[in-house]
Order: sequence, then C-alpha cells, then structure tokens
Amino acid sequence: MINITVSLDRICVSGHANTAPKGSDIVCAAVSALTLTLIRGMKDIAGLQLYESVEAGNVCIKWQTMNDTGKALVDTWFLGICGVAENCPCINFIDE
Repeated sequence: MINITVSLDRICVSGHANTAPKGSDIVCAAVSALTLTLIRGMKDIAGLQLYESVEAGNVCIKWQTMNDTGKALVDTWFLGICGVAENCPCINFIDE
C-alpha cells in the first residue's frame, strides 16, 4: 500500500504498491517519477526552498513558503497521482 499525506506545508509518500516484483512495479515507478519531478520543479522552476527526505519507499517534502508556481506544480502532481490511483486501489490518501 502506498500512503500519501498532503497538508498545507508538506507532502509525504510512503510504502510500496506491491503490484509486481521489486524493480518491476510500474505503480511504484509512476508515483516515484511524479514525486521526484515535483521536487525538482518546486526547486528549479518555482524557486522554493525545500526540506526533502528521499529514501526507497519513503519521500517527504516540506516547505515554509509557497508561491503560485509551486501551487500549480503541486496541483499538477496531485492530478497525476489521482490518475494513477484510479487504476490501482493500492494508493491510500491520508487526511491530515
């Protein structure tokens, strides 16, 4: 199960989809690609300063300030994650 927590100042993604053998799981690959691209975009395009922790099966992104570009990137990331979740019940959104 992939757990995703989104709040006003952070996003955390943890767990594994377990829909295929390790290294072949396209759901994990999709979530990872979207999330790592979000980090890069928030830093390089939105110019935000982030605290990030990236480990296998666990990514957490925190920020103190958000601008319009960063918000658009987060919204786009969320649309992508929801698209993946529509086809996979192994993604769990946690309200915070």
